[in-house]
Amino acid sequence: MTARVERLVTSGQFTLDGGTWDVDNNVWIVGDDHEAVVIDAAHDADAIARAVGDRRLTAIVCTHAHNDHVNAAPALADRTGAVIWLHRDDLPLWQRTHPDRLPDAWLSDGQVIEAAGADLTVLHTPGHAPGAVCLYDPGLGTVFTGDTLFSGGPGATGRSYSHFPTIIDSIRDRLLTLPPETEVLTGHGDSTTVGAEAPHLDEWIKRGH
Repeated sequence: MTARVERLVTSGQFTLDGGTWDVDNNVWIVGDDHEAVVIDAAHDADAIARAVGDRRLTAIVCTHAHNDHVNAAPALADRTGAVIWLHRDDLPLWQRTHPDRLPDAWLSDGQVIEAAGADLTVLHTPGHAPGAVCLYDPGLGTVFTGDTLFSGGPGATGRSYSHFPTIIDSIRDRLLTLPPETEVLTGHGDSTTVGAEAPHLDEWIKRGH
């Protein structure tokens, strides 16, 4: 059975550098009728568990460790037995939210996470956060970009642990090289495609997001 992608929007707060903002997050569920993985367990473990239903949840993959993307991960893992995956470079951010609980496993560039007919290849794309990753499945024609690339440009780089030239390099070298029809499923807001965003790279650089 071919994997399918489901979107759940959860709401909560993002907190960093002494500021707090209300945010809506995209939680992506990838799998079939029997098995699934969750990309970014944001805010509401109960709502995510309901969306997964009676499927076996094998993994919770964190695109990065800002609190609004990982705050429900331990509770969801405790309920389901799923493995929490994070890139090691984001451990300092993770520990701000979960000082007493480490992720279960470390993501590495080029690694493939299998999920019920999906093969999610890890692309290390630092910039928004040091350990930010995107997950690309050529079979689905989809890349999950977390907060690295949105409809309209790069993710924010004005706060701790972020760096604008680095995110531009990540987008240029790792994302805009994907087929133009690749669907870009983001951490917040609307989806887009690689082809829709690629022509605007020079604008983003000049704007210096």
